[in-house]
Amino acid sequence: MSLRVARARWARGLGAGCRRRASSFPVPPPGAKGVAELLREATEAEEQPWAAETRRTPGQCSVLLFPGQGSQLVGMGRGLLGYPRVRELYDAARHVLGYDLLELSLHGPQEDLDRTAHCQPAVFVASLAAVEKLHHLQPAGFSAVALFTTTASVSGTEWSLCFSFRVWPPSFIMSPDFSKCSSLWTGLYAVKIRAEAMQEASEAVPSGMLSVLGRPEAKFTFACLEAQEHCKSLGIENPVCEVSNYLFPECRVISGHLEALKFLQKNSSKYHFRRTKLLPVSGGFHTRLMEPAVEPLAQVLKTISIKKPLVSVHSNINGNRYMHPKHIQELLVQQVVSPVKWEQTMHAIYTRKKGTAFPQTFEVGPGQQLGTILKNCNLQAWKSYSHVDVLQATEDPDPDPE
Repeated sequence: MSLRVARARWARGLGAGCRRRASSFPVPPPGAKGVAELLREATEAEEQPWAAETRRTPGQCSVLLFPGQGSQLVGMGRGLLGYPRVRELYDAARHVLGYDLLELSLHGPQEDLDRTAHCQPAVFVASLAAVEKLHHLQPAGFSAVALFTTTASVSGTEWSLCFSFRVWPPSFIMSPDFSKCSSLWTGLYAVKIRAEAMQEASEAVPSGMLSVLGRPEAKFTFACLEAQEHCKSLGIENPVCEVSNYLFPECRVISGHLEALKFLQKNSSKYHFRRTKLLPVSGGFHTRLMEPAVEPLAQVLKTISIKKPLVSVHSNINGNRYMHPKHIQELLVQQVVSPVKWEQTMHAIYTRKKGTAFPQTFEVGPGQQLGTILKNCNLQAWKSYSHVDVLQATEDPDPDPE
């Protein structure tokens, strides 16, 4: 069996009967080929030419949305422990990280969980565990398009999942021994190095990130320029204050020196900002303040064998799919100091001709921020959205985060 045929069988399982609520996931039909068997055949055929297949419709595909730093909260992971191999996943993480990530995720304290060095691995592992839960609820499989990025801060999930999703479905889902799953170890090790490097860079300068919900006449660029001038008046050299995340129309995240962000909050009405909120992160991510972290990240990428993922992974630098391993390596480094183009990525994924069906979308990980953003970017696409909860074991999730 060719790789594309195997993947297509996975695709048909998801699109055939998904509904908006997690409780309505269909049961695979009797006699369906086992998940592990499909994976094994797909992996064996990986280097063979892809056979021709019927093009999948959007209803036969799925989009996975992975949150990032800023979505963390104490207790995440509690709703996942009853699903197969989730505890083993956290045990593997403990060996890679050198501390008990499950204990930190379940019991905090919150200030320790908010530290970049801890937060990025915690969100990453909770999201992978949510994929295991989704796999258990939807055993016929997922498919086709996976979107890995962040909401309002660091994109560590995308960074590491480029390695973990070398095969589809992820090999760690079926692995009887997480300690032997090289893709998981590689992805988690990569995000560990990334988080530690960015933690060190954030401690060098008092900085942060400010979520801003504006009005149609909001002046984001002008506000940032005036905030920079304010910092200069305080004696801060080369101040940073710029848009770091494009979330949805009229909503941005601004990163930079803390004094600049405080200035924007104090003068929010002048710039037609409806609401501002400092995010629970430790630095001004996705700006040049993170330049000290670039070299360590580039070095660790050189030690890792990068291959093109077998699902579509979209870069949040420009919204485009990664097309080549070298492309992945270059953009993952640039991502640390470049703004997140989430709104543009949403358009790249969901824009389609009138009357065309939308794929089923699952947000896997803590919080439902990405569902809120999707709703504001594309209401029709959001109607096929579901959230895989990481807090409650028994759930009936409301797809409207409001």
